[in-house]
Amino acid sequence: MKAARLYEYDPEMNVQLKIENVAAPTITGPNEVIVKVGAAGLCRTDLHIIEGVWREIMDTHGNLLPYIMGHENAGWVEDVGSAVTSVKPGDAVICHPHRSCGICLNCRYGHDMYCDHGLFPGLGLDGGFAEYFKTNESSVIKLNTGITPLSVAPMADAGITAYRAAKKAAKLLRPGAYVLLLGIGGLGHIALQVLKHMSGARVIAVDREPGAQVLARELGADFVLDGGPDLLTQVADITGGGAHVVIDFVGEHGTENLCWQMLRQGGDLIMVGYGGTIQVPTLDLVSREIRIGGSLVGDYTELVELMEMNADGKVMMHQTEYKLDDINTAISDFKNRKFTGRGVIVP
Repeated sequence: MKAARLYEYDPEMNVQLKIENVAAPTITGPNEVIVKVGAAGLCRTDLHIIEGVWREIMDTHGNLLPYIMGHENAGWVEDVGSAVTSVKPGDAVICHPHRSCGICLNCRYGHDMYCDHGLFPGLGLDGGFAEYFKTNESSVIKLNTGITPLSVAPMADAGITAYRAAKKAAKLLRPGAYVLLLGIGGLGHIALQVLKHMSGARVIAVDREPGAQVLARELGADFVLDGGPDLLTQVADITGGGAHVVIDFVGEHGTENLCWQMLRQGGDLIMVGYGGTIQVPTLDLVSREIRIGGSLVGDYTELVELMEMNADGKVMMHQTEYKLDDINTAISDFKNRKFTGRGVIVP
């Protein structure tokens, strides 16, 4: 099969993935599922993998490379193991990014992403930047009638990561409250849609890119800001003292030390983007009683919920498509913010 493989890490991202023919995955266990990839989302984590940010976590022995990235996958079931009963060849599916075991205590509680025995195609083992990839039965969800893999693939990670954070925020927000989203990219534009349907809060969207600002307005943001030098003043004026909740989808390049300053007293910061380091004086934490927490990828049931919202037309993915042969162009365009929303790789 055709696949795009990473051969070396490079903090400057001057390396390119190599398009080559490799052996297709095969069933080796009773619960495994082979998926013919219909589309695979391109994630900022993929850029961080190339940069070597994940090297100490996923390549602990230094012998992983070359390997196939791609953890936002949807397609059609190609083959199944002997114990698989919920899907069959030909079924259109989206794949939760984590191959969970389904039997450890974390899985029993529904926390798939905490699975004691979990595997992560695209992070540590071959993923979906290829014609086929392997997952397991506990990770696949059959798509609703009329929904294509191409239209939802990035929701396998970008979608449920944004959904999980927005769902947390919605529980903290009363009608008329203010929630601020930093970054209206692949995740932020999904969170914006979710919040408009799950809360009565006023949404402030912040992004420096004109295209992202246009998209935010189209999706119903109540206020759209360009993140200029007077951002803190603008937010304070709009909200009358700060946002009740801030969700930072960037987490680097300085946003990580602006986001908490835009909270009002008693506010909550939800960090989704990563790469930077938050520095908050303890006096601010205590005197303003602000809370800071992270939010990981959503679990299996949250992906099911998001697929229902998508089927009802409430949450849609804004994306740009690239052929697998053009994946290096897609990576360059993503790095340089030449598209709005999510990039999608089509084999």
